[in-house]
Amino acid sequence: MRVRHGLVMTLILAAVPAWAQQYPDRPIRLVVPFVAGGATDIVSRALGARLSQALGQTFVVDNRGGAGGVIGTDIVAKAPPDGYTLLMASAANPANASLVKNLSHDFAKDLAPITLVVMAPYMLVVPPGVATSVQELITFAKAKPGSFNFASSGTGSSQHLTGVLFNQMAGTNIVHVPYKGAGAALIDVVSGQIQVFFAAIPGALPYVKGGRLRGLGVTSAKRSAGVADVPTIAEAGVPGFDMSGWYGMLAPRGTPPAIIKLLNAETVKALANPQLRELLVGMGLDPIGNTPAEFGAFIAAEITKYRKLTQSAGMKPE
Repeated sequence: MRVRHGLVMTLILAAVPAWAQQYPDRPIRLVVPFVAGGATDIVSRALGARLSQALGQTFVVDNRGGAGGVIGTDIVAKAPPDGYTLLMASAANPANASLVKNLSHDFAKDLAPITLVVMAPYMLVVPPGVATSVQELITFAKAKPGSFNFASSGTGSSQHLTGVLFNQMAGTNIVHVPYKGAGAALIDVVSGQIQVFFAAIPGALPYVKGGRLRGLGVTSAKRSAGVADVPTIAEAGVPGFDMSGWYGMLAPRGTPPAIIKLLNAETVKALANPQLRELLVGMGLDPIGNTPAEFGAFIAAEITKYRKLTQSAGMKPE
């Protein structure tokens, strides 16, 4: 493994300063801008373990939750651009670009894309007695406008905006109830206090399998391999619906291109590993692994998408 790694380094880093040619020569910090235990954290630790093996240095997952991902993102945006502080970003980042006033960083300009790690569609879940299908949920919600609530991990979160889009496209008025985190929201949905939740699949799947929640549809345009028996929301009654979470790796802007290339190559290779793919797919996640340029274009499109959605909903930066 070290011989192959040395060959890769020789080819990629031949034209960069001597200090960069030794990269990595110490542990790498992967900042997760959310608390431990969530899907972002789980993915980061699984991927970090593979990258540690490939690069011969420990990937230390550093959970820096708070302010909907702003605090952790800010840490990486302002870190030295030397490849030793990385970010596992999510769909919360482009949402924050539209909804958080006076951000101290510019997500598109202050961070360098490495690769899109996974697409993470949400699953529309309800307590068993609420509805048996997306279409039935829409019918019930229209019959009693404002009587159903949907939870989210916080105002302006991608889960919140997924619910906003659902209301717009389905013609419903399901009331938003924000929580301080997805875990607390999920507890209240399982207990029946909240009727609707666009849940991260890894967290909701055990409850769906155990019969305590019913999965009505996934939010992506295509079915998720990990829950292939659950239709898409588009299939189940809201044509054209497509709104997914995602996780991707970035570095501070100015990180040497050779280091970005190395991290991209090793991350893409890790995502092709059958054991890691099986783990991620089993969590309802879809492994990607694209180029930095492709991930950069994806981020730009996400920022535009969230800006249009928040403007159409009349949501103002706070």
